[in-house]
Amino acid sequence: MRYDNMTKFFVLIIAIIGAFAFFIKPLSNSIKQGLDLQGGTHVVLQAIETPDAKVDDDALNRSVKIIERRVNELGLTEPVIQRQGKDRIIVELPGVKDPEKAIAMLGRTAMLEFKDMSGKTVMTGKDLKDAKAQAAQSGQAVVTLDFSDEGGKKFATLTSQNIGKQIAILLDGEVLTSPVVQEAITGGHAQISGSRNMEEAEHLAILLRSGSLPVKIEVMENRTVGPTLGQDSKDKSIKAFGIGIAGIFIFMILFYRVSGLIADIILLLYVLLVLAAMKGLNATLTLPGIAGIILSVGMAVDANVLIFERFKEEVKTGKTLRSAMDAGFSRAFVTILDSNVTTLMAAVVLFYLGVGPIKGFAVTLAIGVLISMFTAVTVTRFTMRSLLGSNITTNPAWFGAKAPDKEVAK
Repeated sequence: MRYDNMTKFFVLIIAIIGAFAFFIKPLSNSIKQGLDLQGGTHVVLQAIETPDAKVDDDALNRSVKIIERRVNELGLTEPVIQRQGKDRIIVELPGVKDPEKAIAMLGRTAMLEFKDMSGKTVMTGKDLKDAKAQAAQSGQAVVTLDFSDEGGKKFATLTSQNIGKQIAILLDGEVLTSPVVQEAITGGHAQISGSRNMEEAEHLAILLRSGSLPVKIEVMENRTVGPTLGQDSKDKSIKAFGIGIAGIFIFMILFYRVSGLIADIILLLYVLLVLAAMKGLNATLTLPGIAGIILSVGMAVDANVLIFERFKEEVKTGKTLRSAMDAGFSRAFVTILDSNVTTLMAAVVLFYLGVGPIKGFAVTLAIGVLISMFTAVTVTRFTMRSLLGSNITTNPAWFGAKAPDKEVAK
């Protein structure tokens, strides 16, 4: 039994250290990073009311969805698009390479119109089913339009009634092209020429596919976080995290000796599990998120401190080390549970009432608290029971505890 426990103890310790050394770098590098860590652009868009378009909840919600589609089609990683108040939209674009082009696309109304020579609007973007950028036979970049069934009928009527005449295709009031109709077009397709290159044609196609914004949008604020500044923030966060972890390791070993060393090793498992959970949830790591992780690390250590202090008190009453450790876990559990539940409640409130980085902080804090409960109460207990069951030592000083007084021992 003694050797079984000793084997369990050393296998678990070696497995945790090995897993941490092997997985920590790939895991930390694979987690998506927010704007404040990798740089990017923060934009505040203001919805403007006009005689033709009223700003209300429905209009703003539709605008958010359209902007989301535009941003997603640009291929940007982990963008954040959310409402702020009654008439503003916040857009965060981490890692964006060309912020000016991206911003120009976000706020563009993208109202597509087809007009005859008299200036009458016969069709709009609502009649459009799809838009794609491609190269024409001449090599010029064009945007091909596919109309809906109803739109195809309208376009056939428009072209059949204007043979030999010009029709105008406009975007936001600007004429994109004014072709002369040679014959009636009944296939439900059309082309927009005039793009200078394939990239410009692709951006135009994205605008047309995502649909027109229901209200006018203006850029109120544009703040760019450079990659260098983001990297600097990340480096400082990693340094602060490293210093904090080192301080915790030293404190636990000085005060709790072997049990403190075990708690430190379990803390490596805790950090690994937190990162794995964030990766699994596809969460984005931000500076407030790192703060949430650091805070939850403190709570994980606090749970071990409560357990070990209870253990030391039980040793003073004359109990064996194993009995004292079992009693320490049992007596500290209620206090640990209360502390973590109240923290989880605070995290839930922050998540539902907060925005942007505050939500990131709440998510990482909640993940950290749940995992700390598992590592402190389950993994640490199993490891300590294995060590004490191996009877390597019966000296309480190994665990930062004092031997019971002789009168108590009697």
